[in-house]
Amino acid sequence: MKTMQELRTALPRAGRVEWIGLRAARRAAVRSVPEVQAHPLVGLIGDHGKQAPARLTALSGEAGEAPAPAPPAQTVPGGPGKRQVTLIQAEHLPVIAALAGLEGAAPELLRRNIVVSGLPLLALKDRRFQIGEAILEGTGECHPCSRMEENLGEGGYNAVRGHGGLTARVIRGGLIRVGDPLVPLETPAGEAG
Repeated sequence: MKTMQELRTALPRAGRVEWIGLRAARRAAVRSVPEVQAHPLVGLIGDHGKQAPARLTALSGEAGEAPAPAPPAQTVPGGPGKRQVTLIQAEHLPVIAALAGLEGAAPELLRRNIVVSGLPLLALKDRRFQIGEAILEGTGECHPCSRMEENLGEGGYNAVRGHGGLTARVIRGGLIRVGDPLVPLETPAGEAG
């Protein structure tokens, strides 16, 4: 008989990145991209205008490098860095559409960064996983916002409840591409290996 912890960490296969989306700014339209660079200090480069921070000349040894302007400080629900990346499960898109009374729910309407298929995303809460070159850590459920009423119509907020996906932080940066596998790492976050 397996323990609850063993049941929670058992996943039969890897997932797959089906779609990636970025927003140039808050409330801006989401645009689909084939790949994105994840960075541990800022999340996804290009999302909400985020840029990689300039290297420190004291560490790089390269004189004359100008620092990039610092992004404005923002209050992030759940604390700093806990919502750097948002993911949603591809299998939930038809459910959300049905609950909203629509024929389909395009990823752009749901305003998440990455659509993944093949595994239950909520099983990755408080757990590390690799997508492409990057390692992320699931930090919590991604609850819907009031924009769901605008994007999906009346009742859109409730249609997304329970199907909104997962928030994550970037632990190790790297390139993420459409088609990359999502592989859960053996040790859940916060546990010794």
